[in-house]
This record gives sequence, C-alpha cells and structure tokens, in this order.
Amino acid sequence: MINSLFLVSGASGEVLIERHWRGTTPRTVCGYFGAGTAKRDQYLALQPITLASKYYLISICRDDICLIASIAKDVAPLLVVEFLHRAVDIFIDYFGSANEAVIKDNFSTVYHLLEEMLDDGNPLTTEPNALKAMIRPSTVIGRLQAVATGKSNVSDVLPDGTISSMPWRESGVKYAQNDIYLDIIEEIDAIVDRSGQVVCSEVTGAITANSRLSGIPDLCLSFVDPELISDCSFHPCVRYSKFERDRVVSFVPPDGLFELMRYRVNTRKNACAPISISPTVVMFDEHNAGHGRIQVLIGVKQTSSLVIPDATAAMVIEDVSLSIPFPKCV
Repeated sequence: MINSLFLVSGASGEVLIERHWRGTTPRTVCGYFGAGTAKRDQYLALQPITLASKYYLISICRDDICLIASIAKDVAPLLVVEFLHRAVDIFIDYFGSANEAVIKDNFSTVYHLLEEMLDDGNPLTTEPNALKAMIRPSTVIGRLQAVATGKSNVSDVLPDGTISSMPWRESGVKYAQNDIYLDIIEEIDAIVDRSGQVVCSEVTGAITANSRLSGIPDLCLSFVDPELISDCSFHPCVRYSKFERDRVVSFVPPDGLFELMRYRVNTRKNACAPISISPTVVMFDEHNAGHGRIQVLIGVKQTSSLVIPDATAAMVIEDVSLSIPFPKCV
C-alpha cells in the first residue's frame, strides 16, 4: 500500500523522518514540497494527491508538519489520508502536540510508532491503547532510566489486545468510580440570502466520549428519533450490524478519550439559524479605483434548537466570529 512515508517541516521543507517499506523512494520526491512551497499558506494550497515521476504522493499538513506517503500502485486514497490523520492524532496523544520541535525531540519514539502502525506498508495497529501498551510514552523519568539502564521504552511482550477480538480495549482496567462522559458536537453549514432567510443548510455531528469504566463494559446508546441520523461512521468498537438492524449503537468502549461516531442530520426542512446576518456592500467607483465598504450586522435569533423549533431549552450563543475571505489580489 504505502511505499515510503516522509515527515516534512512545514516551515523549512526539511525532511524530519523518513521510513521505507517497499523499496526506497528517493528523497527528491519531497522537492515538490520544498523550497517553492515552504510557507504554511503555500502548503495548504497544495493538492492532497500529487503525481511525481513514478509515484503518487498523498499528503496532509497539520500542526506545522506535512506527512507525505508515496504510492506506486492503485489504492483507496481516502484510506491513506485517514491513516495519515490518525498518525498525527497519535503523535498529539503521545506528546501533546505534533510540531517540528516535538518531532525532533522524540525522534526515536516517532520512529518506533511508525514501525508498529504499519506492517509492510499496510496499516496494522492504530489504536492508542494498544500502542501505549507496546511503546510507553516518553517522560523525563523514563528518559533518565533509559540513560542509566540502557533499556528501551518498547515493551518486549505483546499487549493482550493485539491477540483478542478487541484490540482497542486494555485488559485489567480498574477504577474506584466508574463513569463515562459523552459530548455531542454539531455543526451547521448554511447559505443565507441578503434578507436573512436560510436558502439551504446541512447539519453534521460527532459524539466524543471519555470512558473510565472497569473490566469490559458493554454499552448501548439509543436515539429518540434515529431516522434523523444518516451517513454514519463509527469507531471500530461499535457493532455495525446491530446498528443497521436495530438503529442502536452497541459497543465496548476503549479506555480514555475517543470519538464514538460521526453522522449527518436529515433535516426535514432548512435548519433554523441561531443568528441573523444582514450584509451591505457599497462600491465607490470614483476614478475606477475599485474602493468599497462592507457592513455586516449580526444579531441573535430567538430559537431553541437548530432542527426542532418546539424544543423548550433556550440556545446559548457563544464565541461568535466573522470571517470574510478575499482573493490574494485584494
């Protein structure tokens, strides 16, 4: 699947780490992301798939680093993109961030993680709990012990999850108090005309969880109106066949933070925008100077829900920001 993987600095274009599985891809392919595209805004302007001489380069840019995977054969590009994002998420889980300085300071750990996450270029272990059981996160005390004893932070024994049907769940988890917290995060994308009416809208959501449960808990999450939910994507812990049959989310959760599912809301009509927007654009054509003025009035609408107008709880509007993109020539 993946021939080689490169971690490139988003500021200087320097190759921080490279790992090869199926032959050696020359580092010169990173020239497509080098001197001419070293700035962050230029990186973001790149296409996610670039054709090199003999390879396809699939890339993502996050937290000031760029991950570039070289592909020689036909593969599902979204699978590679998802793996690259998962790799960055794991780096953030291990080190708190994934910028250039952090990657350089934890070079050995990052290299070990790539070794365990890919087997002959194919994704193998991408669950944080399983990886942490094999490769302990680096700490100051751990580094001092490694210097004093010469021992690595890589475990000599495979974790129990790697040989079970639930690789995402650690064995022997115990808590004095058992609880799980769920957060439902929904976003609305809407087009509003000049009179403030919603022309079209789309609502997407995600359910994130923080599990602190002992043993192997088996949980079930049901919805009041499951017909409103479509285009779902789940964490591997969810029993997809049961959701297809009964429209309930049945799962054995991993320990700690994880994203349970993503979905799209089937709104029977356009969502009720919680804010009103009234733009005014005035152009001054004196001497063909092209000057103008933009005035935007933003107000709060009295609505209780994006989708259900009859809901009783009041909606609280916080952290409102307005962004007006302009082309580079402005």
